[in-house]
Amino acid sequence: MSDNLYDEFGNYIGESLEDEEEVTYEQQEEQQQQQQDEEEEEDRKPKQHQYNDDEAHIEETGDDEMNIDNDNIQISTTSAIVLHEDKQYFPDASDVYKGVEVMVQDEDSQPLSKPIIDPKKHKSFSITEKDYPETTYSKQFLTDLSTYPQFIRNVCLIGQLHHGKTSFMDMLFQQTHEKKWLSSKPMRYTDTRNDEQERLISIKSTPMSLVLPNSKDKSYLINILDTPGHPNFLDEVTASIALSDIAVIMIDALEGVMMQTERLIKHAVAEGLSICVIINKMDRLILELKLPPVDAYFKLKHTIDEVNTILDLCSHSGSGEKIRVSPELGNVIFASSEMGWCFSLESFANIYVETYGGSFKGSEFAKRLWGDLYFNESTRMFRKQASGSGENVRSFVHFILNPIYKIYSTVISEEKSEVESTLRQLGIKLSKETYNLDIRPLLRVVLGSFFGGKSNAFVDMLAALPSPIENAQRKASTLYTGPLNGEYGRGIVECDPKGPLLIYITKLLSKPDGKGFDCLGRIMSGTISKGQSVRVLREKYSPDNDEDMEEGECDGVFIGEARYKIEIEKAQAGMWVLLDGIDGPIVKTATITSLKDISSDDDEDGNRAHIFRPLHFITKSVCKVAIEPINPSELPKMLDGLRKIDKSYPLAVTKAEESGEHVILGTGELYLDCILHDLRLMYTEIEIKVDDPVISLTETIVETSSIKCYTDTQNKKNRLTMISEPLEKGLADDIENGMVKLDWPKKKRSEYFQSKYDWDVLASNSIWAFGPDVNGPNILLNDTLPTEVNRSLLLSISDSVVRGFQWATKEGPLVDEPIRNVKFKLLDATIASEPIQRSSGHIVPAARSVTHASFLVSTPRLMEPVYLVEVISPIDCLNAIENVLTRRRGHIIHDLPKPGTPLHITKALIPVLDSYGFETDLRVHTQGQAFCLSTFDHWQVVPGDPLDKSIKLRPLEPSPKLHLARELLIKTRKRKGLSEDVNFSKHFDEQLLLSLSQNENQYR
Repeated sequence: MSDNLYDEFGNYIGESLEDEEEVTYEQQEEQQQQQQDEEEEEDRKPKQHQYNDDEAHIEETGDDEMNIDNDNIQISTTSAIVLHEDKQYFPDASDVYKGVEVMVQDEDSQPLSKPIIDPKKHKSFSITEKDYPETTYSKQFLTDLSTYPQFIRNVCLIGQLHHGKTSFMDMLFQQTHEKKWLSSKPMRYTDTRNDEQERLISIKSTPMSLVLPNSKDKSYLINILDTPGHPNFLDEVTASIALSDIAVIMIDALEGVMMQTERLIKHAVAEGLSICVIINKMDRLILELKLPPVDAYFKLKHTIDEVNTILDLCSHSGSGEKIRVSPELGNVIFASSEMGWCFSLESFANIYVETYGGSFKGSEFAKRLWGDLYFNESTRMFRKQASGSGENVRSFVHFILNPIYKIYSTVISEEKSEVESTLRQLGIKLSKETYNLDIRPLLRVVLGSFFGGKSNAFVDMLAALPSPIENAQRKASTLYTGPLNGEYGRGIVECDPKGPLLIYITKLLSKPDGKGFDCLGRIMSGTISKGQSVRVLREKYSPDNDEDMEEGECDGVFIGEARYKIEIEKAQAGMWVLLDGIDGPIVKTATITSLKDISSDDDEDGNRAHIFRPLHFITKSVCKVAIEPINPSELPKMLDGLRKIDKSYPLAVTKAEESGEHVILGTGELYLDCILHDLRLMYTEIEIKVDDPVISLTETIVETSSIKCYTDTQNKKNRLTMISEPLEKGLADDIENGMVKLDWPKKKRSEYFQSKYDWDVLASNSIWAFGPDVNGPNILLNDTLPTEVNRSLLLSISDSVVRGFQWATKEGPLVDEPIRNVKFKLLDATIASEPIQRSSGHIVPAARSVTHASFLVSTPRLMEPVYLVEVISPIDCLNAIENVLTRRRGHIIHDLPKPGTPLHITKALIPVLDSYGFETDLRVHTQGQAFCLSTFDHWQVVPGDPLDKSIKLRPLEPSPKLHLARELLIKTRKRKGLSEDVNFSKHFDEQLLLSLSQNENQYR
């Protein structure tokens, strides 16, 4: 390297090389262009005739035209300027692949997160069987048995959380299916959703149809619905009860009857179901409490007595037939679903009959195995009273509990040789490998061999209870809204497979991929076939107004088996079925019927299809969250997901506020968490922003109206005058629970109000409506005098006044929430004589306005929902529980020990507004020893005056207790996009508003 070309820093200082490089580059371009032109010229030459270059060529064509081609007149393009972007060094894809559509993909148009070839995604949010599992019966036998309603039992399994409903279903599954479950974890076969398996609780009701034999080997088709035990999912239980004839109450032997158990028993009795009881987890008395057999008997007896006490209260309040459960009646059985055994008194007596060669009858022996019957071993006699010798033991303890205790104690504590000897005496033979198992698997095998490994006692209990045919009359009277003397009514009462088609749909079960729903329903009458065209009647349908109806085709009929479905060609009355292809128009419940009525032109109402009544829930959706998509362009996806949420959750309410925010209402924190999980993952796959949870409110009054309020219609031709006053205590709840109905005969309704609430005859007969719906907690009374108001004119506008009243009570004047516990009295009405001047367009807004005006002058208040909380904990946690409750405006109402256990039961009331995070807070302060469940109990008035403008709210500072109502009003109105305060001029006439302001100034 020459030193003259570089300086001391190594920089090049020699002659410039750019000119040479440019010349060289230009020469290369020119040579390439010449070469390309020459090649193109050569390609053209063979296509032409060979003529001399110096001559002009003349060619004749078919059209007698001359084309002159003079080759020597050519312009050389080698010196033409060609831009860089126009140069073509290689052929285009269109030149190479002629006749093929060529698409060029820009390198940055597809994000790196998305693969070039997107793989097919198969979403599945449920656990399903790939093939039909092997069963102890054939699928054809199950299908054939479904055509005999007398051998069908429709059962719902209900009870408190963690009382063993799902594990009992696992026991039935293992007894009817050949599939062996090798995992040490519980199977939870009816928990089909992935999140159910993760949370270890049931979220959805799951149907399963099993063929089970009784003790005489007579097979029955048992349709069972495994329901959730958490109070937040009471809506699933309600939907299951509507389809069932029998309610099986599952009770933990240790915990006994809890708050949720009591509510479910009352609900099942109110719906007219037959009641039976399974006392589950019997081994907890032996292994956890370590109770002696005699104490265990008293513990079991106390649990059964608690159930009968609740049943007595139900029969007295409903004035129905007296219901009693007891082991000697055959409607109580004992079980340990984890160990795989269950027995009734008769099934245990049959074990003795088989052991001793049948020298006595098992049914007679079973009658002596419960109650105060004592067995004297020396005399071998049963006595009703114990003798003083001390040798007398209750027969249940001696013949049942002692052997069970002996088996448990021997297998757990004795040596292998002693276990073999004891089992040999019981006639149980096991392989040598079985004795090497761990304690729990060994216990399961031993007890399965001792009890026969069958659930005959369960089937015997159900066989004695009503079948779909025997219970059809009761179902028809409680569910069907049409007359029972018509063709449709008779078809339901007789459970006739040849009658007109009527199917009651109460639940929509989401498919594994989340893209559709299977409709779970009960065939009340007729037969449904695959491919049949049907009508879907929604909840607002009536024969006179068929707008809420759509036609569809049933693409498939299935029998639900939890993780798989059995497809059948047709199903008859009395069965539960899953229908495919008709879920589109259904939102909550529906009625499925044939395309045409029996006689659409007939005037008889009984020959036209009516709907089954919508579900009546025993809890309310009082928790509320507002949601929005993070990406606004994904709003349509979110709305589609919300529609699916409406279908999937019976008590979920989704609506759009005037401010534009979308709101979801649910029964509790867990309920809303499950909804948001499904919305994010199953139905939309989008990111959703969720606001802090709030509550739903209602509006009420505490005093009678201070003045008579009146409102003129817009044309000034009509005037309505009204006052309002609080309803009697308990009346609003009676209306909501259906204890009194508006469609009762006037005499019956009048007697109810006179006897229970001391109303006079005139007031009882002048009820116009309940509001805001048919069983709403407000009443509209016609308190006008016939001498002052033209009765015929008043009746002509009565429908419009009722519509205005129901509109007003649905959206109150304070925060646009429903009004509750108010009685509105129409005192006077000035009505125009011409019909066009008193049309509904004039009367309805005036009725709404006067209803709100009378409400606002009656000391209005806000009402908030309150939870009833049940806490089960050791007794030393009581102080911590009370402290947590006090900080959240809660208070204890009952505090008592649980008999036979070291546990304590605490019942308390806590406002829903302060309940968010309560369960976590409680566990932290009790070191995880306390377990609580909460459910909606009642509405209570929020402390403070919501219209007190003297209250000043300071940001980031907690408000005093008496400022809470004002704070809720301002924040709720702001969230809904309303003005900060109530606009009185909107609801009052100008003259009335002026008189009000004068009265206010006079009092000051």
